Amino acid sequence: MTATTSSPGHARRRPRGRFLASAVALALAAAGATTYAFTAGAGPARGHRVELAVDGGTASVDTATLAVRAHTRDGRDLTLSEAAGTDLGRPGPVTRTGGRQARWSYPERGIDVTARTDHGRLALRLTAHRDTSVSWPVTGTDTAASALQLPRGEGLDIPVGDAFWTTGKGGLAGSTVDIGADLTLPLWGYSLGKHTGVSYLTPTDIGTTLGFTAPGGRLRATAEHTFDGGDGTRAYSVTFALTDGNPVAPAADYRSYLAERGRLGSLKRKIARNPATGRLLGAFHAYTWGEARKPAGIERLKKLGVDRMWLGYDGQPYPDKAAVSAAKKAGYLIGPYDSFANGQDPRTADAPNAIWPGTVYPDFCVRDAKGGPVTGFGGRGCYLSSQAFERAEKKHHYLADRTRSMVANGADSYFLDVDATGELFRDHGKGHRMTKAQDRANRLARMRRIADTGLVLGSETAQAWANKVLAFDHGGATPVADGMWKLQKDREKWGGYYPENAPGVFFKPVDLPADLAKAMYDPRYRAPLYETALHGSLVDTERWELSYEKLPAQKTTRALLAMLYNTPLNYVLDGPSLKKHGAEMAALQKYFSPLHKAAGTEQLTSFRQLTKDRTVQRTVFGKGALTVTANFGTTAYQGLPGGCVDARLKGDDAPRRLCPAELRKG
Repeated sequence: MTATTSSPGHARRRPRGRFLASAVALALAAAGATTYAFTAGAGPARGHRVELAVDGGTASVDTATLAVRAHTRDGRDLTLSEAAGTDLGRPGPVTRTGGRQARWSYPERGIDVTARTDHGRLALRLTAHRDTSVSWPVTGTDTAASALQLPRGEGLDIPVGDAFWTTGKGGLAGSTVDIGADLTLPLWGYSLGKHTGVSYLTPTDIGTTLGFTAPGGRLRATAEHTFDGGDGTRAYSVTFALTDGNPVAPAADYRSYLAERGRLGSLKRKIARNPATGRLLGAFHAYTWGEARKPAGIERLKKLGVDRMWLGYDGQPYPDKAAVSAAKKAGYLIGPYDSFANGQDPRTADAPNAIWPGTVYPDFCVRDAKGGPVTGFGGRGCYLSSQAFERAEKKHHYLADRTRSMVANGADSYFLDVDATGELFRDHGKGHRMTKAQDRANRLARMRRIADTGLVLGSETAQAWANKVLAFDHGGATPVADGMWKLQKDREKWGGYYPENAPGVFFKPVDLPADLAKAMYDPRYRAPLYETALHGSLVDTERWELSYEKLPAQKTTRALLAMLYNTPLNYVLDGPSLKKHGAEMAALQKYFSPLHKAAGTEQLTSFRQLTKDRTVQRTVFGKGALTVTANFGTTAYQGLPGGCVDARLKGDDAPRRLCPAELRKG
């Protein structure tokens, strides 16, 4: 039986039978035409209401409370936001500019508001003249709300009344996330029954949080923005778009938003500029230790039939020139892990990349408001200021020299930890003060410089704002739940940073607690939001400490998700693991490689849940370049056994089948 969700769309005025190719022609040319057309403006303000036409109907804003309603073209009345949770004070008069824009203010709170139509969306911008905060929009209150979409890692699609998330160990109700730091995309969304939904985009993600409650056992999400002059967050923008209710529609809306503004990268263009980037297509990713970073280990990979790999390395010794040459000859990419974020005293540093020349440490430490250094990762050293580096770079070349030294062995790729994540800093240090927005700009600038040298650049859990400068990302695919960080701190269960040639933190298999496994890997709650927004711009994988072999009980599910989303598996390899798991890895890569070569540069154009229990799902990439059907259940679906996936490339006479568990038998 086919479930009610279908292919992703946006504006409800589009025919429902047309999927992303129409609704997501979204960015059918990242630098080309938009897909939303402006519609005629509605009439003048009526009392406290401002009405603006949007794709799919009309939106109405109550200027007294910022409550937002919508009337759809098929006659439905929807609540897009309840009244703000903050007392705004009495609103000033409304001024209209044409049919597509209105302005008013809240003098008591020092906030000016502009409401306008933006490519078929309702867009509101709040500008504060003093430090304050606003709790708004208040979402999920419409009685038709059926599911919440949240870009935690790859993405979640959560039924609003699911007890696991509202009162159980899913732990969402009662929690708050920082949109700019904890989510991979600055958005959330709701499905509102059949064929209807709403997308919320918050381009001003810095200073914005999203809190979850569950009154009456139904999930609500309320944003709160802090207007802070020192943080540079005195402006707050939110857009509302009516969608067809598909779980990935909010991400499709965001892809369109990026494309309209020239902010959507293209992997095809990146490959054209740097042909080495093309070796990411079809490649699995692996961090190497011991024999796996020597010519013999690389030769073993090649003999197994692995035609593409991205090989990374951390710690000492690095692969020598012979090993790097062997990797490149095999058609692989190879490069170091590095970080520009941590500095330690050279006399006691526990990592070589935490050691910097001269007095970079402690002079470049990020300073808090009291002038103290902000302690670095794992309680070691300090976080280093991107502003301090930027100011010094033209004269001292600390970053350029570091990069050159790291690839002196001939490496053609580079992984720069944390630079593309959402963990940004306000720095109060004398001579290198910066806001979080400036920190983000600095990171983008230095990542762009590395990419411009011809290195194939990746970073950790890449936020959408970094999609144009990166070729790949490690971590964006993992929907990390809070319990994972607690588990990782238990070295007895998770493993530590020893032995040096195969650290347990990466190699030791772990059984996830049932609730943690459910929150992260239950396919019934998963939706490819990140891939809908950014597939074809960069290549995304799971976190590097969550290698494919790290979680044995989730292997089949993770393999099916990787094939369904057209994303590589991520491994850690040494000599023994190559011997034990190499043949299985090679078989998985052999299946994945042609699929990714054909569709890795394409847009994810359709996502469907084919059964009521959500265990059978289908994706389409491009204009039918690749169609993938995954059965996460235990019973066959139209001939596809449980635990298996069928993939069909354009031109295939029959689907290509993979049953991952079969590879582990015998």
